[in-house]
Amino acid sequence: MPPPMKQCEYSQITTQSSSPMESPKKKKIPRRKWEVFPGRNKFHCDGRIMMARQTGVFYLTLVLIVVTSGLFFAFDCPFLAVTITPVIPAIAGVLFFFVMGTLLRTSFSDPGVLPRATQDEAADLERQIDIANGSGGGYRPPPRTKEVIINGQTVKLKYCFTCKIFRPPRASHCSLCDNCVERFDHHCPWVGNCVGKRNYRFFYMFILSLSFLTVFIFAFVITHIILRSQKTGFLNALKDSPASVLEAVVCFFSVWSILGLSGFHTYLISSNQTTNEDIKGSWSNKRSKDNYNPYSYGNIFTNCCAALCGPLPPSLIDRRGAIQSDTPQSVAAPNGITTYGATQSQSNMAAATPLLQSESSPTNEEPPLPGKMTISSPCATLTLGQPTPPPSTSNLATETILTDTMPLKEACESHHFLTPEEAPSPPGMLTPGTPLTHSHTMHVLNAVTQDSMHEDSVRGLVKLSSV
Repeated sequence: MPPPMKQCEYSQITTQSSSPMESPKKKKIPRRKWEVFPGRNKFHCDGRIMMARQTGVFYLTLVLIVVTSGLFFAFDCPFLAVTITPVIPAIAGVLFFFVMGTLLRTSFSDPGVLPRATQDEAADLERQIDIANGSGGGYRPPPRTKEVIINGQTVKLKYCFTCKIFRPPRASHCSLCDNCVERFDHHCPWVGNCVGKRNYRFFYMFILSLSFLTVFIFAFVITHIILRSQKTGFLNALKDSPASVLEAVVCFFSVWSILGLSGFHTYLISSNQTTNEDIKGSWSNKRSKDNYNPYSYGNIFTNCCAALCGPLPPSLIDRRGAIQSDTPQSVAAPNGITTYGATQSQSNMAAATPLLQSESSPTNEEPPLPGKMTISSPCATLTLGQPTPPPSTSNLATETILTDTMPLKEACESHHFLTPEEAPSPPGMLTPGTPLTHSHTMHVLNAVTQDSMHEDSVRGLVKLSSV
């Protein structure tokens, strides 16, 4: 009778993989839509501020307004407040803050950008175009226009190949910002943004108030120089207040363009047109005798109220909204298992059934050799030739790999491997009266290094295959 099998030790390969693809990741804060915005825009303050990328001229506008107004408050207002009235600095201050407020509102707001079509929307639109063109023949490019009737006037809707949409009436694609803007007026580099449906009223109030401020400063700077020249002479007056000369020069060369721009946009508002429509002559009588502006209310006062006092439409791009990702994300369960593409309920279910993890019991045996598996409690002695039923591991939440490591070379020389005919049967398949002298107790040990796990796993597979 062969001697009983010597005590062998079991170890468990850890279920936590060390590969970077399966390492638990920290839950990231969902990104905002402005971070992946397709247009050529710059965003600040977590998407609250939206501007064009070319902002150099905008900063020049700020410098000119702030420096000119600052010189006026520092060198002219003290003399004018004492000589004439203190109301002058107060009026200048109100105009200055109104100008700065409307400028920043125009520059930092969404001008009315139209969202681009999603992949599903673009595919559906292409199917509609294919049906309209007919499926026969070769490839036909999509039509560039559609026609709609607005107040009896035929208006063409152009197809935007960048945004994959048919632009609504009065909308146009800005080549600098790379966006379709609703009721597009023009791209203004002085404000660093497009001028459209959502910021046109602030743009108009900016240039109108800037006209008043420029005329006001220019008029009272000249008044200051005249009053000083009456007391000390013209040259002495210029020497006493050199900043007034600089203010007068800046205001003189800028007031004409600002006044002209304010007058032009006053005409556009009174006729309910945009700069884009006026330059193209969209509603000019030169095109046709029956051509007219279908958007005009027929009354100057009504047109002005509609442009300046109407309700402000909401932004359509939701630039501060969180991105709803469709890709599976890794969710780290409390027990350290990483689940990919799982929902929150599935992750909680995995966390409710943790793996069998416990501390290994210390032994008095010699310390493990480098590269070998950690030695734990011994298994019971069994008589050769008697099958051993496999343990039940139904309480595992995820697929685990338990590998019985082979004993040391000296301990396993007399070990008898079971043949396929002697393979053990499940507990329910054993014949009555079969003696069981081995109780297979599962011990979960501490994790070892990755190299030793790999080496012992391969060694066990090679020996099993050799049988």
